[in-house]
Amino acid sequence: MYKPQDYELELQQIDKHLAQLESSIDSKPVDTEKATKYVFRLYHRASITGSFSEFDRTESAIDSLIAAVGPNEDLCLLKANLDFKFHRIPNVKRDLAMAPALSRRAEGKALLADILFQEGCYTEAARAYEELIEENRTWDNLARLAYFKAKMGDTESAEQLYLEAEDELTAKEMRSYAWLQLQRGVLDLTHGRYEDARAHYMRANQAYSGFWQVEEHMAELLAAQGEFEQAIALYKQVLERVPRPDFQQTVGELYAFMGDAGQAEPWLDKALAGYLASVEAGHVHYYHHLTDFFADVRPDGAEAVKWAYKDLALRNNYATQSGLAWALYTGTKIDDATRFIDQALSSGVQECGLFALAAKIYLAVGRVAESETFLSKAAAINPHYENFHVHR
Repeated sequence: MYKPQDYELELQQIDKHLAQLESSIDSKPVDTEKATKYVFRLYHRASITGSFSEFDRTESAIDSLIAAVGPNEDLCLLKANLDFKFHRIPNVKRDLAMAPALSRRAEGKALLADILFQEGCYTEAARAYEELIEENRTWDNLARLAYFKAKMGDTESAEQLYLEAEDELTAKEMRSYAWLQLQRGVLDLTHGRYEDARAHYMRANQAYSGFWQVEEHMAELLAAQGEFEQAIALYKQVLERVPRPDFQQTVGELYAFMGDAGQAEPWLDKALAGYLASVEAGHVHYYHHLTDFFADVRPDGAEAVKWAYKDLALRNNYATQSGLAWALYTGTKIDDATRFIDQALSSGVQECGLFALAAKIYLAVGRVAESETFLSKAAAINPHYENFHVHR
């Protein structure tokens, strides 16, 4: 007898609630409380399915409800969270400003702290995260600071904070526990500790079975370990449920890494078409992927630089600065590439990929000693840094 997995059961519960609340969205006058619950459930569903069409539907419902009932705090917060998920930082600020009291609420403060990090204000972001935890020691705030610490190379503090976050969860919050296990697995993966990463991913699956994000992370791990056929098979399973162009790109890159250009090119074509369709629809969250695509997968310096500058305009931080440096390097604008990699490194972020890129750029401008230093730093973080890795 088939036993539904945790992911399926949660979707069934969400759909049941949506069916109960659906009439509230069109009622006259609008039942604000029920309609707000309805759009929150839409957002909840989209968040766990990863469906962009569901996010579009959710955004339309939020906008319609705000137009009908005004800038309700909870609705503005939901809109801000959705905009943040898709890298629309200026929009997040506008959303929060629609309901000024949000800047004094814990949830609003958390988003403002995340914005500081995304805009490259690292010292201010660290202070904001610490103040958040002092005021409201919740699992998600602990995870925010853990992520920051991990980026800055303090892996011991990051691991401890993730453990504390787990302790704050209740027995009912198994999807959140699984998400924390995935973050701990990523921390291990980026440091080349493959078996530790696998253990975290297995715990995530045990805690919340059937979740595509667990399968996607496991596929990434298999690829890093050189288990390419298994990784591709698992990515294809994920793509049946979540047909995202970044996953299609990964499949194409895996085939290319294996030397199978014939299999690689159709997947890369699909990925590029998906990215461009997203942009044409007015979305911005794939700018970073387009930068990567034209800097590395199908090198085109002018295209890479175009998308990198668009990404930088949205959120000027180490990731967009290094993305632009990579794009400029691809376009042989080495002096400009050096300027932006210097900016990225000044963030204090300790990332293997960042250091490996710095090594390439410094070597190209004749700064050989610095290049060797950064190659050593990359290897110290992850001895397997030359293995296949996924661009996120």
